[in-house]
Amino acid sequence: MSQNKYYSIKSTIELMFTNSKIRDISYDSFLPELKNTRTKRSKMDMEKKNNSLIFYIESTDMTAFRAGISDIIALGKIIENILKLCE
Repeated sequence: MSQNKYYSIKSTIELMFTNSKIRDISYDSFLPELKNTRTKRSKMDMEKKNNSLIFYIESTDMTAFRAGISDIIALGKIIENILKLCE
């Protein structure tokens, strides 16, 4: 990841699930997409912890950071819609 001369952005986002099964399904769903998110301007990692998925984002500019956040939001919406269909 190349460095911005003036600043960088680091953030942690935690998605908390009601159980580990839903967390694992979500993790497995997002894992292939995570491999495509790494660029020169941004990188994102994810880990499972308890009933949560924790995302780590590191970006060199606001636009790349926003794109990473948007990816997580899109994943969350897809998971939410799938869970509604399964009810």
